[in-house]
Amino acid sequence: MMKKLIIGLFALSINVLPAMAAGPSVPLMEAGNDLTDQPSLQRGAKLFMNYCLGCHQMQYQRYERTFRDIGIPTAVGLEQLIFDGSKVGSHITNAITKDDAAKWFGAAPPDLTLIARVKSPDYIYTYLKSFYKDESRPFGVNNIVFPLVGMPHVLQELQGLPTPITEEVEEHGHTVTKVIGTETDGTGEMSVDEYDQAARDLTNFLEYVGEPSRLESEALGIKVIGFLVILFILAFMLKKEYWRDVH
Repeated sequence: MMKKLIIGLFALSINVLPAMAAGPSVPLMEAGNDLTDQPSLQRGAKLFMNYCLGCHQMQYQRYERTFRDIGIPTAVGLEQLIFDGSKVGSHITNAITKDDAAKWFGAAPPDLTLIARVKSPDYIYTYLKSFYKDESRPFGVNNIVFPLVGMPHVLQELQGLPTPITEEVEEHGHTVTKVIGTETDGTGEMSVDEYDQAARDLTNFLEYVGEPSRLESEALGIKVIGFLVILFILAFMLKKEYWRDVH
C-alpha cells in the first residue's frame, strides 16, 4: 500500500506541479479548514461523490474508511454516496478510462487522493472560487489560478457562471488585460455565502483524504510527548537519588 501511495504522489506531482508552476502568481484565499468538523466533512464527501467522482478518482482511499472516519453510517453511505454498486470496502474509483479522459479533456484528470498535500488546501479553495466565463475555452470557462484549465466548472449549477473582473496593467511595455477576480451572475442554486461554505466543505474533505490518520497521529503525538516528559522527570529524580551519596 505504501508503495502505491508513493507512486501515486509521484504521478500526481508530474501532472499538476508543472501547471501550478506555470500559473500566475495570485494571492491564495485562506480555506480555514477544521478536520474535527464532521458535518463539514460529510457535506464535502457528498459534493465530491456527486460532482467530482465522475472524472476524478481517489484510488488510495476506501469508502469504508471514509464513512467511519467522518461519521457516516455504513447503510447511509451505501445508499446515498455509492452510485455504481461498489462494495463498501472498495477504493473510490470511477469507470472512465485514461484514453477517453485524455480525448475529452486533453489530459486524464488526476487522482485527487493526495491533491491537498501536493497543492495545499488554500490552493484548492481558491481554485474552486476562481472559475469565470470565457467563451474562447472549450467548456466556456477559465480559471484565474489555473489559466486555460481543461475541465468544466462542475459546480456551476451551485455557484452560477461568474463573470471576470479585469484591470489594465503594464507588462513588458505593453498594456494587457488581467483577470483579478470574479463576480457571480446570480443564476446558481446557492447564495454567495452558501457557495463559499460548499467550497470550504469540499476542500476540507480533500484535506482529510490526503492524510486520514492526521487527527489520530496528532492525538497520539501529544500522549507520547506527555509520557516522555513524565519519564524525564522520573529519570532525573532517580539520577539525583543515585548520586546523592557521591556529592
